[in-house]
Amino acid sequence: MASWCVRAVRQSYSVLASPALKRAPVRLLCTATQQKNGPSSEEEAEKTEQNPAEKVLTEEKVQLEEQLKEMTEKYKRALADTENLRTRSQRMVEDAKLYGIQGFCKDLLEVADILEKAMESVPKEEVTSQNPHLKNLYDGLVMTEVQIQKVFTKHGLLKLNPEGQKFDPYEHEALFHAPIEGKEPGTVAVVTKVGYKLHGRTLRPALVGVAKAS
Repeated sequence: MASWCVRAVRQSYSVLASPALKRAPVRLLCTATQQKNGPSSEEEAEKTEQNPAEKVLTEEKVQLEEQLKEMTEKYKRALADTENLRTRSQRMVEDAKLYGIQGFCKDLLEVADILEKAMESVPKEEVTSQNPHLKNLYDGLVMTEVQIQKVFTKHGLLKLNPEGQKFDPYEHEALFHAPIEGKEPGTVAVVTKVGYKLHGRTLRPALVGVAKAS
């Protein structure tokens, strides 16, 4: 029995002293080290694999931002064009309201001219109570001329009688230039036909004679 116990002890020492058992902790340490460092290497590999994908996404992002910027600029230009079109259309409508009667007014100006000539042709000294028919006719012409001028004024049509004023090529049409005594050069000396303006726009320039230096 004692000899068996001695053999068992010796076998245990031989197992513990075997080279395989001594190398086991080293292998375990290496395995632990690999397990510790392994995930870091894998993460780096994953990062390396992800870099091209991130690059593609970055390029797509830049392209999308450029497209967004371009579309925003186009949208702003479209808004500006629409606003300009709306403003022009509104101005055209307003002009049509103001100047839509322009042709009609020109036709009426001929009537006003004839009426004025008729009044000028009546000798003032004969317009007396002794000539009731002539007086009544003349008074009727005067009343008609006053009424027609009221209608013109109501619709923005104003008479231009620039005698004595400075010559304005935008409102007057010079028929002649002549030295006229008592008239300052460059002023309207004679008005042969009155002009008219419709809402501030010259509808018909006044026909005038302009004084010049002698």
